[in-house]
Amino acid sequence: MPLLESTLPAPVLVVEDEPLIRQRLSTVLAQLGYQDDAVLFAASLAQARACLAEQPVALALVDLGLPDGSGIDLINQMRQADPAVGILVISAWSTEDAILAALRAGATGYVLKERDDLEVSLSIRSVLRGGAPIDPFIARRVIAELQPAAASPTGLDAESMLSARESQILRLVAEGLTNREIAEQLHLSRYTVECHIKHIYRKLSVSSRTRAVSTARSRGLLG
Repeated sequence: MPLLESTLPAPVLVVEDEPLIRQRLSTVLAQLGYQDDAVLFAASLAQARACLAEQPVALALVDLGLPDGSGIDLINQMRQADPAVGILVISAWSTEDAILAALRAGATGYVLKERDDLEVSLSIRSVLRGGAPIDPFIARRVIAELQPAAASPTGLDAESMLSARESQILRLVAEGLTNREIAEQLHLSRYTVECHIKHIYRKLSVSSRTRAVSTARSRGLLG
């Protein structure tokens, strides 16, 4: 059931470069009761900043991986400009660094793109009602990060930790393909590829594509 329109803070700024995800979020917002003219869309940091320069927004749904930079910079800017604005991150990124950086920058909540429309809708509703929704997977990761690390089982190497899909994507990264090219070749969405690559980074204890390839080669994971 849509929220009463009188309770809906507007306008909403959706910062997302993937057309399918933009359409999905548009549908979710419409189901909540938002009219088309109450929703603004930006596919990059530059477009988002141009929107914000024209008018303040009451709610923002922000992706982190944007063509011209990180959504974290935008979150920080929005939070400094308006301490009360609701900012929900909807991203494929699930690494502790990205999550904690977004929350420190001022994100109100964080939900993964892989969640279904109902879960995304519930997260938006929570922000609208003053809550701070955190994806359960992310909450577990953060809690695990705060707890003493368990020793890795003897003999467990990176190759045994990588899934078949992660190994496949790692080989394509080594061939120099971009995330979009990998997505097209494997018939996946770009945010799914981004999510796999972030998991690869974590498992190899690296923070860049170059380091991932270098580390994988040094461990014999790439021919």
